[in-house]
Amino acid sequence: MKSIKLIVYLVLVSVFVVSCEDDDVKVPDVVVRDRGEQQLADSDSLVDYLSTHYYNSDFFLSGSNHKYSDIIITELEEGEDLPAGHTLLIDAVETHTTTYEDTDYDYYVLRINQGGGDSPRFTDQVRMRYEGFTLVDGTVFDSLATPEDLFLTGAGFNPGLIRSWQLIIPMFNCADSFTNSNGITNYNNYGLGVMFVPSGIAYFSGTASGSIASYSNLVFKFELLQYDEVDHDADGIPSYVEDLDANLDVLDDDTDDDSAPNYIDQDDDNDGVLTINELVPNTYTVNMGDTEPVLASNEYELNRSTSNGVITINTVTAIDSDNNGIPDYLQEDISINYNEEEE
Repeated sequence: MKSIKLIVYLVLVSVFVVSCEDDDVKVPDVVVRDRGEQQLADSDSLVDYLSTHYYNSDFFLSGSNHKYSDIIITELEEGEDLPAGHTLLIDAVETHTTTYEDTDYDYYVLRINQGGGDSPRFTDQVRMRYEGFTLVDGTVFDSLATPEDLFLTGAGFNPGLIRSWQLIIPMFNCADSFTNSNGITNYNNYGLGVMFVPSGIAYFSGTASGSIASYSNLVFKFELLQYDEVDHDADGIPSYVEDLDANLDVLDDDTDDDSAPNYIDQDDDNDGVLTINELVPNTYTVNMGDTEPVLASNEYELNRSTSNGVITINTVTAIDSDNNGIPDYLQEDISINYNEEEE
């Protein structure tokens, strides 16, 4: 599984020599194009594709728990009538718009099944099955028939996934239930769809380990099975909450300007007290048959355990001790350690 992970390779304007076994191995020239101009070309290509391809829509009117492999996309040949039981993609997809790298992008989603569980956030870990292929010739460059856990937003040596996945996967819900039988997990009523995305929110001038060309528009069929909320820096604040400006980008939120974005900074305000210690801890005990507590909007679950049917839930709550609308863990002039034992 390599394609949807962001590639760490640098794209250079000129050819350079790679230090390998063969000193003559070179990376081909890649001219970095203007994003606005490229988006216009990509948009035309996507609309043309959607207008000339159809899928087997009636197949999904019966049955349940369909697979991504059940989705069959076919080109409508010139002069050919649309086969019964099929729908042109242009008549079925949703059109969405985003601004990324100062450029407006249109992207398209075919929603076959919404899913019955909850939705992940763009910073979460998701369990997926999928297949990716290029728009221009349908070449499958990646597929995953066995469920795998993927970080939508990465950190450190795990760079996370391309922008389109961060935008689209949270539009769907995961499975509403699952069962285990003989080591095999079966999922029920999960999100199923297809995304059609321009190069600007895919790899743009980069490539997926050389398996697809630069500036490729991509198509992904996918199943969203499960997800886990992620706190990348284990500071008690879920990573999605650390997107302070709510622009679906945690890389530009750095309260203390130390070049470490809040979502990977264990002391967000650089006041000498770790963020986890500026949060008020609490523990709930849920006996068998009891209803779990409803957490406050500024309260977050750290972990839970179950013993003899009794659930123990540990949480933390962000406090705004001076009532100025900013929690303590984001204010350098407030350094209350709520985990410090009193003498």
